[in-house]
Amino acid sequence: MAQYELLLPKMGESVAEATVIKWVKQPGDVIELDDTVLEIATDKVDSEVPSPVAGKLVKQLFAEDEVAQVGDVIAIIETEGGNAPEVEAPVAEEPVAEEKIAAIPGIEQLPDEDHAVNTNDFSSSDRFYSPLVKSIAAQENISLAELDAIKGSGVDGRLNKDDLLDYIARKNSGTTKTATVVLTPPAPSVNEVVLQKNDHSPQTPSVNKPSTTSVNGGDEVIEMDRMRKLISDHMVMSKATSPHVTSFVEADVTNMVLWRNKVKNSFEKRENEKITFTPIFVEAVAKAIKDFPMINVSVNGNQIIKKGNINIGMAAALPSGNLIVPVIKNADQLNLVGLTKAVNDLAARARNSKLKPDETQGGTFTLTNVGSFGNVMGTPIINQPQVAILAVGAIKKKPAVLETEHGDVIAIRHMMFLSLSYDHRVVDGSLGGMFVRRVADYLESWDLNREI
Repeated sequence: MAQYELLLPKMGESVAEATVIKWVKQPGDVIELDDTVLEIATDKVDSEVPSPVAGKLVKQLFAEDEVAQVGDVIAIIETEGGNAPEVEAPVAEEPVAEEKIAAIPGIEQLPDEDHAVNTNDFSSSDRFYSPLVKSIAAQENISLAELDAIKGSGVDGRLNKDDLLDYIARKNSGTTKTATVVLTPPAPSVNEVVLQKNDHSPQTPSVNKPSTTSVNGGDEVIEMDRMRKLISDHMVMSKATSPHVTSFVEADVTNMVLWRNKVKNSFEKRENEKITFTPIFVEAVAKAIKDFPMINVSVNGNQIIKKGNINIGMAAALPSGNLIVPVIKNADQLNLVGLTKAVNDLAARARNSKLKPDETQGGTFTLTNVGSFGNVMGTPIINQPQVAILAVGAIKKKPAVLETEHGDVIAIRHMMFLSLSYDHRVVDGSLGGMFVRRVADYLESWDLNREI
């Protein structure tokens, strides 16, 4: 018999720890190869830890709600015969300057919570609270005295995430009827949409819909939920950081539309994948970035960091109304088939909250399709620390002037607006304008006879 040490796996370049939220296997349970042993939560997503060996679980080294570091031994598994395979512990990497700039997990992605202000001094309590519980309490303005009074269902009465979320849900439900709002003078009408978190991120709990209070008859005041507050803060930060400029180009994408209509059925039968316009846009952006690499940079103080990889994020709308931006790594190294598969896979897993933490990080340029909502153009906000974001509008049939060898003619063409917002600190109008024009050129010059 041999003993195998199960390590907390590396889950992304910027993920250093995770909270144990549930042990699926208990000591004495038989474990098959690739069986899920436990569930863990990072500040981005929940995930499962499978076993790379078959055997029997001997010992759990972390209790539920405890935090483990990447590389920690979290369980001992007894295997039959021979020595268990050795797993090399991850080596801590020295962060580069650009990694100190906040990642974008929401539009591109929601900001990390490591720097969130916590007004509660939890050290004065004799009760143990995990970082996850502390973070939720801080975000929901739960005082230490209030937290100490909540009954826990964990080991030794420990308060876990579900206990706290249940308490918050009951608290919100109980105060809805008595909440009052006084506005002087009368407030303008509010036109807001409250977005609910659609993933399982431990630091963005899904609770009951925020209470609303009727004011002045038909008006309502809606409290921002935590997700909306984070998005709000991030958008304000981006506008305060970068002087935004937006350049527009109208492109004739008739050949691209006709080509896709021609190949989409045969492509789906052959690849078992639908081909949309998104991978075509991604390919054009990747080509244009190679032509104008200074659009693929970030800013760190007075330093311009030129990116070695072309990692394109694509903004994906979730059923809840939230946005998340999975990243296609090294997009310039994929052909159109590879881009199609990557786009479809990331979009599907984004909708089902199955993205890995690393798949929403590391983007160097972002693409958003405002045309999917019927908009002809938009002025998107830059995903810091990137310096540019491209919006593609709805494709519309329009009369357009065509130059032919026999003179100008008017024809019905498929037209689309592209709008590029860029950071004027490092991207001047000439670079921004030439870049978006080059993307349009690649789309306009699409080969109707292209093989895929």
